[in-house]
Amino acid sequence: MFSWWRQQPFLVTKVRQLARLARESHAQPMTGVPQPAVLVGPEELGVTFIGHSSFLLQLGGRRVLVDPVFAKRLILLRRQRSPGLLIEDLPPIDAVLLTHAHMDHLNLASLRRIVRATRRLAGHAPEVVVPAGVEDLVAELGFRRVHTLEWWHELETQGLHITMTPCKHWGARMFRDTHRGYGGYVVSNGDFSIYHSGDTAYFSGFREIGERLRPQIALLPIGAYFPDSYRVVHTSPEDALRGFVEMGADRMVPMHYGTFQLGREPMDEPVRRLLAEAERLGIKQRIKVLEEGTTMRLPAR
Repeated sequence: MFSWWRQQPFLVTKVRQLARLARESHAQPMTGVPQPAVLVGPEELGVTFIGHSSFLLQLGGRRVLVDPVFAKRLILLRRQRSPGLLIEDLPPIDAVLLTHAHMDHLNLASLRRIVRATRRLAGHAPEVVVPAGVEDLVAELGFRRVHTLEWWHELETQGLHITMTPCKHWGARMFRDTHRGYGGYVVSNGDFSIYHSGDTAYFSGFREIGERLRPQIALLPIGAYFPDSYRVVHTSPEDALRGFVEMGADRMVPMHYGTFQLGREPMDEPVRRLLAEAERLGIKQRIKVLEEGTTMRLPAR
Protein backbone atom coordinates (compact mmCIF):
# COMPACT_ATOMS: atom_id res chain seq x y z
CA MET A 1 0.00 0.00 0.00
CA PHE A 2 2.69 2.52 0.97
CA SER A 3 4.72 1.71 -2.14
CA TRP A 4 1.63 2.50 -4.25
CA TRP A 5 1.31 5.90 -2.58
CA ARG A 6 4.98 6.69 -3.26
CA GLN A 7 4.28 6.06 -6.95
CA GLN A 8 1.47 8.68 -6.94
CA PRO A 9 3.29 12.01 -6.39
CA PHE A 10 0.31 14.10 -7.52
CA LEU A 11 -2.07 12.41 -5.06
CA VAL A 12 0.44 12.59 -2.22
CA THR A 13 0.98 16.30 -2.82
CA LYS A 14 -2.76 17.03 -2.98
CA VAL A 15 -3.50 15.06 0.21
CA ARG A 16 -0.76 16.92 2.07
CA GLN A 17 -2.07 20.27 0.83
CA LEU A 18 -5.63 19.43 1.87
CA ALA A 19 -4.51 18.26 5.32
CA ARG A 20 -2.64 21.52 5.91
CA LEU A 21 -5.58 23.64 4.71
CA ALA A 22 -7.99 21.69 6.91
CA ARG A 23 -5.88 22.39 9.99
CA GLU A 24 -5.61 26.07 9.18
CA SER A 25 -9.34 26.43 8.46
CA HIS A 26 -10.12 25.75 12.13
CA ALA A 27 -7.65 28.29 13.50
CA GLN A 28 -10.11 31.22 13.60
CA PRO A 29 -13.85 31.37 14.42
CA MET A 30 -16.27 31.58 11.51
CA THR A 31 -17.53 35.13 10.90
CA GLY A 32 -20.50 36.71 9.14
CA VAL A 33 -24.27 36.70 9.70
CA PRO A 34 -26.88 35.48 7.18
CA GLN A 35 -29.20 38.16 5.79
CA PRO A 36 -32.90 38.04 4.80
CA ALA A 37 -33.37 37.21 1.12
CA VAL A 38 -34.12 40.28 -1.03
CA LEU A 39 -36.73 39.53 -3.71
CA VAL A 40 -36.94 41.64 -6.87
CA GLY A 41 -39.74 42.14 -9.37
CA PRO A 42 -39.97 40.20 -12.64
CA GLU A 43 -38.78 43.22 -14.61
CA GLU A 44 -35.64 43.63 -12.48
CA LEU A 45 -32.34 41.81 -12.15
CA GLY A 46 -31.21 40.62 -8.73
CA VAL A 47 -27.72 39.22 -8.07
CA THR A 48 -27.24 38.01 -4.49
CA PHE A 49 -23.81 36.87 -3.33
CA ILE A 50 -24.20 33.91 -0.95
CA GLY A 51 -20.47 33.30 -0.53
CA HIS A 52 -17.54 31.70 -2.35
CA SER A 53 -18.96 31.00 -5.86
CA SER A 54 -22.61 30.68 -4.76
CA PHE A 55 -25.20 33.13 -6.11
CA LEU A 56 -28.95 33.61 -6.23
CA LEU A 57 -29.90 35.14 -9.59
CA GLN A 58 -33.34 36.63 -10.20
CA LEU A 59 -34.33 37.58 -13.73
CA GLY A 60 -37.58 37.45 -15.66
CA GLY A 61 -39.40 36.34 -12.53
CA ARG A 62 -37.23 33.20 -12.31
CA ARG A 63 -34.92 32.30 -9.43
CA VAL A 64 -31.67 30.49 -10.21
CA LEU A 65 -28.98 29.23 -7.86
CA VAL A 66 -25.42 28.81 -9.15
CA ASP A 67 -23.01 26.47 -7.32
CA PRO A 68 -24.99 26.66 -4.06
CA VAL A 69 -22.84 25.56 -1.10
CA PHE A 70 -24.36 26.18 2.33
CA ALA A 71 -22.36 23.56 4.24
CA LYS A 72 -20.12 24.68 7.09
CA ARG A 73 -17.55 22.02 6.21
CA LEU A 74 -16.28 20.31 3.09
CA ILE A 75 -15.19 17.04 4.68
CA LEU A 76 -12.52 18.53 7.04
CA LEU A 77 -12.16 22.00 5.47
CA ARG A 78 -14.25 24.55 7.39
CA ARG A 79 -15.59 27.71 5.80
CA GLN A 80 -14.35 31.03 7.19
CA ARG A 81 -17.47 33.10 6.43
CA SER A 82 -21.09 32.07 7.03
CA PRO A 83 -23.39 31.81 3.99
CA GLY A 84 -25.10 35.13 3.30
CA LEU A 85 -28.51 33.44 3.03
CA LEU A 86 -30.13 30.48 4.73
CA ILE A 87 -31.82 27.76 2.69
CA GLU A 88 -35.01 28.10 4.75
CA ASP A 89 -35.17 31.80 3.77
CA LEU A 90 -34.85 31.18 0.01
CA PRO A 91 -37.80 31.64 -2.34
CA PRO A 92 -38.82 28.67 -4.51
CA ILE A 93 -35.97 27.91 -6.90
CA ASP A 94 -36.64 27.29 -10.60
CA ALA A 95 -33.19 26.01 -11.63
CA VAL A 96 -29.82 25.15 -10.16
CA LEU A 97 -26.68 25.52 -12.30
CA LEU A 98 -23.55 23.56 -11.34
CA THR A 99 -20.27 24.49 -13.01
CA HIS A 100 -18.25 21.39 -12.06
CA ALA A 101 -18.00 18.56 -9.56
CA HIS A 102 -15.45 19.98 -7.10
CA MET A 103 -16.79 19.86 -3.55
CA ASP A 104 -16.68 23.63 -3.03
CA HIS A 105 -19.11 23.97 -5.99
CA LEU A 106 -21.23 20.81 -5.88
CA ASN A 107 -22.32 20.04 -2.32
CA LEU A 108 -24.73 17.12 -2.11
CA ALA A 109 -26.15 17.98 1.30
CA SER A 110 -26.97 21.55 0.20
CA LEU A 111 -28.62 20.32 -3.01
CA ARG A 112 -30.83 17.85 -1.14
CA ARG A 113 -32.01 20.60 1.20
CA ILE A 114 -32.71 22.98 -1.70
CA VAL A 115 -34.81 20.34 -3.45
CA ARG A 116 -36.83 19.69 -0.29
CA ALA A 117 -37.33 23.41 0.44
CA THR A 118 -38.58 24.22 -3.07
CA ARG A 119 -40.84 21.18 -3.15
CA ARG A 120 -42.36 22.31 0.15
CA LEU A 121 -42.96 25.87 -1.09
CA ALA A 122 -43.89 25.27 -4.73
CA GLY A 123 -45.14 21.69 -4.80
CA HIS A 124 -42.39 20.62 -7.21
CA ALA A 125 -38.61 20.41 -7.28
CA PRO A 126 -36.29 22.68 -9.32
CA GLU A 127 -34.49 21.64 -12.48
CA VAL A 128 -30.71 21.25 -12.50
CA VAL A 129 -28.13 21.91 -15.23
CA VAL A 130 -24.74 20.19 -15.09
CA PRO A 131 -21.76 19.66 -17.40
CA ALA A 132 -21.73 16.37 -19.29
CA GLY A 133 -20.31 13.64 -17.08
CA VAL A 134 -21.66 15.12 -13.83
CA GLU A 135 -25.26 13.94 -14.17
CA ASP A 136 -24.72 10.77 -12.13
CA LEU A 137 -23.87 12.84 -9.04
CA VAL A 138 -27.27 14.58 -9.03
CA ALA A 139 -29.50 11.89 -10.54
CA GLU A 140 -30.87 10.65 -7.19
CA LEU A 141 -31.27 14.00 -5.41
CA GLY A 142 -34.90 14.58 -6.44
CA PHE A 143 -34.56 17.28 -9.11
CA ARG A 144 -37.54 17.58 -11.44
CA ARG A 145 -35.29 17.33 -14.49
CA VAL A 146 -31.55 16.97 -15.10
CA HIS A 147 -30.09 18.80 -18.12
CA THR A 148 -26.53 18.15 -19.33
CA LEU A 149 -24.57 20.59 -21.47
CA GLU A 150 -21.17 20.82 -23.14
CA TRP A 151 -19.24 23.94 -24.14
CA TRP A 152 -21.29 26.31 -26.34
CA HIS A 153 -24.38 24.09 -26.10
CA GLU A 154 -27.60 25.93 -25.33
CA LEU A 155 -30.77 25.26 -23.37
CA GLU A 156 -34.14 27.01 -23.31
CA THR A 157 -36.11 26.40 -20.12
CA GLN A 158 -38.70 28.38 -18.18
CA GLY A 159 -38.15 31.51 -20.22
CA LEU A 160 -34.38 31.46 -19.70
CA HIS A 161 -31.66 30.94 -22.29
CA ILE A 162 -28.65 29.12 -20.81
CA THR A 163 -25.35 28.60 -22.61
CA MET A 164 -22.45 26.61 -21.20
CA THR A 165 -19.15 28.40 -21.77
CA PRO A 166 -15.55 27.16 -21.90
CA CYS A 167 -13.09 27.69 -19.08
CA LYS A 168 -9.57 26.61 -18.12
CA HIS A 169 -9.90 24.29 -15.14
CA TRP A 170 -10.59 20.59 -14.45
CA GLY A 171 -13.65 18.62 -13.42
CA ALA A 172 -12.72 15.47 -11.48
CA ARG A 173 -14.38 15.05 -8.10
CA MET A 174 -12.04 12.40 -6.68
CA PHE A 175 -8.81 12.83 -8.72
CA ARG A 176 -9.30 9.92 -11.15
CA ASP A 177 -12.77 10.63 -12.64
CA THR A 178 -11.38 13.01 -15.22
CA HIS A 179 -14.22 12.28 -17.65
CA ARG A 180 -16.37 14.86 -15.85
CA GLY A 181 -17.03 18.11 -17.68
CA TYR A 182 -16.67 21.65 -16.37
CA GLY A 183 -17.46 25.15 -17.57
CA GLY A 184 -19.30 28.39 -16.92
CA TYR A 185 -22.73 29.68 -17.90
CA VAL A 186 -24.32 32.70 -19.52
CA VAL A 187 -27.95 33.07 -18.43
CA SER A 188 -30.25 35.52 -20.22
CA ASN A 189 -33.92 36.34 -20.56
CA GLY A 190 -33.90 39.00 -23.27
CA ASP A 191 -33.53 41.91 -20.81
CA PHE A 192 -30.49 40.78 -18.85
CA SER A 193 -27.47 38.57 -19.46
CA ILE A 194 -25.24 37.24 -16.67
CA TYR A 195 -21.98 35.28 -16.95
CA HIS A 196 -20.74 32.98 -14.18
CA SER A 197 -17.31 31.68 -15.15
CA GLY A 198 -17.08 28.78 -12.71
CA ASP A 199 -13.49 28.15 -11.67
CA THR A 200 -11.01 29.13 -14.36
CA ALA A 201 -7.55 30.42 -15.08
CA TYR A 202 -7.09 33.31 -17.49
CA PHE A 203 -7.53 32.17 -21.09
CA SER A 204 -8.28 33.69 -24.48
CA GLY A 205 -11.87 32.42 -24.26
CA PHE A 206 -12.97 35.46 -22.26
CA ARG A 207 -12.86 37.55 -25.41
CA GLU A 208 -14.76 34.93 -27.43
CA ILE A 209 -17.46 34.66 -24.77
CA GLY A 210 -17.91 38.42 -24.91
CA GLU A 211 -18.08 38.47 -28.69
CA ARG A 212 -20.54 35.58 -28.95
CA LEU A 213 -22.81 36.12 -25.94
CA ARG A 214 -22.26 39.74 -24.79
CA PRO A 215 -23.00 39.32 -21.07
CA GLN A 216 -23.76 42.50 -19.14
CA ILE A 217 -22.69 41.22 -15.72
CA ALA A 218 -19.60 39.04 -15.19
CA LEU A 219 -19.17 36.99 -12.01
CA LEU A 220 -15.45 36.21 -11.93
CA PRO A 221 -13.14 34.39 -9.46
CA ILE A 222 -10.27 36.23 -7.79
CA GLY A 223 -8.93 33.84 -5.10
CA ALA A 224 -6.70 30.76 -4.68
CA TYR A 225 -3.95 32.12 -6.95
CA PHE A 226 -0.87 31.74 -4.71
CA PRO A 227 1.57 30.10 -5.10
CA ASP A 228 1.77 30.99 -8.78
CA SER A 229 1.40 27.34 -9.78
CA TYR A 230 -2.28 27.64 -8.75
CA ARG A 231 -2.81 30.09 -11.62
CA VAL A 232 -2.80 27.15 -14.01
CA VAL A 233 -6.45 26.66 -12.94
CA HIS A 234 -7.34 29.88 -11.06
CA THR A 235 -7.31 33.59 -11.88
CA SER A 236 -5.51 36.15 -9.77
CA PRO A 237 -7.37 39.46 -9.27
CA GLU A 238 -5.35 40.97 -12.11
CA ASP A 239 -6.06 37.97 -14.37
CA ALA A 240 -9.78 38.28 -13.67
CA LEU A 241 -9.77 41.98 -14.51
CA ARG A 242 -7.95 41.29 -17.77
CA GLY A 243 -10.63 38.75 -18.68
CA PHE A 244 -13.38 41.20 -17.71
CA VAL A 245 -11.93 43.96 -19.89
CA GLU A 246 -11.49 41.62 -22.86
CA MET A 247 -15.04 40.34 -22.45
CA GLY A 248 -16.51 43.83 -22.53
CA ALA A 249 -19.16 43.29 -19.84
CA ASP A 250 -20.64 46.34 -18.10
CA ARG A 251 -19.96 45.28 -14.52
CA MET A 252 -17.90 42.71 -12.65
CA VAL A 253 -18.81 41.03 -9.35
CA PRO A 254 -15.88 39.13 -7.76
CA MET A 255 -16.29 35.65 -6.28
CA HIS A 256 -14.25 32.64 -5.09
CA TYR A 257 -12.53 34.44 -2.23
CA GLY A 258 -12.91 34.87 1.51
CA THR A 259 -14.95 31.72 2.26
CA PHE A 260 -12.62 28.73 2.02
CA GLN A 261 -8.86 28.92 2.51
CA LEU A 262 -7.91 27.26 -0.78
CA GLY A 263 -4.75 29.22 -1.63
CA ARG A 264 -1.83 30.56 0.40
CA GLU A 265 -2.59 34.26 -0.09
CA PRO A 266 -4.05 36.18 2.91
CA MET A 267 -7.85 35.98 2.97
CA ASP A 268 -8.29 39.74 2.68
CA GLU A 269 -5.77 40.22 -0.14
CA PRO A 270 -7.81 39.35 -3.28
CA VAL A 271 -10.31 42.22 -2.99
CA ARG A 272 -7.58 44.74 -2.13
CA ARG A 273 -5.57 43.73 -5.19
CA LEU A 274 -8.67 43.74 -7.38
CA LEU A 275 -9.68 47.27 -6.44
CA ALA A 276 -6.11 48.58 -6.70
CA GLU A 277 -5.74 47.19 -10.22
CA ALA A 278 -9.21 48.45 -11.22
CA GLU A 279 -8.27 51.93 -10.04
CA ARG A 280 -5.01 51.77 -11.99
CA LEU A 281 -6.99 50.85 -15.11
CA GLY A 282 -9.61 53.54 -14.49
CA ILE A 283 -12.52 51.08 -14.23
CA LYS A 284 -13.09 50.93 -10.47
CA GLN A 285 -16.66 52.22 -10.92
CA ARG A 286 -17.48 49.07 -12.93
CA ILE A 287 -16.50 46.70 -10.08
CA LYS A 288 -19.20 45.79 -7.55
CA VAL A 289 -17.94 43.96 -4.47
CA LEU A 290 -20.88 42.33 -2.69
CA GLU A 291 -20.86 41.32 0.94
CA GLU A 292 -22.38 37.92 1.67
CA GLY A 293 -26.16 38.21 1.63
CA THR A 294 -26.31 41.53 -0.22
CA THR A 295 -28.13 41.98 -3.54
CA MET A 296 -27.28 44.07 -6.58
CA ARG A 297 -30.54 45.25 -8.20
CA LEU A 298 -30.85 46.60 -11.71
CA PRO A 299 -34.05 47.88 -13.35
CA ALA A 300 -35.05 46.72 -16.83
CA ARG A 301 -33.37 48.79 -19.53
